[in-house]
Amino acid sequence: MRIIHTSDWHFGKSLEGNSRLEEQRQFADFFVEKCREIKPDLVIIAGDIYDTPNPPALAEKLFYDTIKKISSNGECMSLIIAGNHDNPERLVAAWPLATEHGIVMLGSPRAVAQTGQYGNHQIRAAGEGYIEIDINGERAVILAVSYPSEKRLNEIIYKDTAEEEERLLTYGEKIKEIFKNLENNFRPDTINITTSHLFAFGAEEAGSERSISLGGNFIVPTAYLPQSAQYTALGHIHKPQVLPETKGKMIYSGSPIHYNKSEPKTSKKIFEINVRPGEEAHISSHEIPVFKPIEIWKADSIDHALDLCVEKQKEESWVYLEIKTDRYLRDDEIKRIKALKADILEIKPVIEAVQREMELEKISEMTFLDQFREFYKSQKNTQAPDEIIAALVSILEEDEDEAN
Repeated sequence: MRIIHTSDWHFGKSLEGNSRLEEQRQFADFFVEKCREIKPDLVIIAGDIYDTPNPPALAEKLFYDTIKKISSNGECMSLIIAGNHDNPERLVAAWPLATEHGIVMLGSPRAVAQTGQYGNHQIRAAGEGYIEIDINGERAVILAVSYPSEKRLNEIIYKDTAEEEERLLTYGEKIKEIFKNLENNFRPDTINITTSHLFAFGAEEAGSERSISLGGNFIVPTAYLPQSAQYTALGHIHKPQVLPETKGKMIYSGSPIHYNKSEPKTSKKIFEINVRPGEEAHISSHEIPVFKPIEIWKADSIDHALDLCVEKQKEESWVYLEIKTDRYLRDDEIKRIKALKADILEIKPVIEAVQREMELEKISEMTFLDQFREFYKSQKNTQAPDEIIAALVSILEEDEDEAN
């Protein structure tokens, strides 16, 4: 079975109030073409389809148009779970129309898919948090847990009776309990996959996520996720990455475009998984083009900033502009800069006098020894050797003894 894993599309998300819909449309076109090239049996979208619970109509239309094209008249099956940004009820509202295209939508951890025909494929069995599917003569069991908020977890764990010790379980232990029960659905003769939208231990954030970790309380150890899954498709973290100590089989696909100025150094990817029952999954990735980069320009003066805007005015990019200056910019200078280069998101003057004053204040609060270390590093571009520091300490101690 060939599977494509993606997540965190965040359709409708803006940048400093500027729409990213055109870039999202370009990604959607790229993704559809890549699916036509790869010809996956199944596409998994692991949550955060939209950026808000009430997405703009154009964002919803873009999503529905995209998954309809991916399905190719029911030839490819799609599994979509809700993330922490999605409204579960709104996401699955199109369920009656989606089934004929082979699209499965699960809005909450307790959601139960209807069995039956989905496009050219079939859901043979289903329960809370899992489905068993037939695709092109191959059978897979997928544990699919949409974003598990604390409230939704409690509804699952305590839905019947709750012992006192159960109520003392941490968030991670509740996740462990859910997957422990769900894992019983895996079989040796099926392809066994897990997908969820959560924050797993060891993941490195990209900076544009709305954190659900809350000081570590909602970080889930990878040992609590199903170890017998041949592949675990995760969503929520925007940096594509393989989780450490998971034998390369627990992966965040990341967001498809850069959503924050801290992200541009990160390559965006989709993941392709080829897997058979009882065998290790073969995993590869495909890089997503940058449709409109986010750049940070650093100018040494106002004139330099104007020159940069002239030089790069035809380039498609979002720009954060930092300008070294000894004064604040006048309104006419800001207007000239913005007239020369569209899509400047921020103009930040770096006032040298203010910066120097802050540096001096910082230095005045240092010990003499720390001041010496900083001075040595500024002159030699390296740390002061231990023997020099030791000699300086000895001199200072002698001076102190003589003073006493």
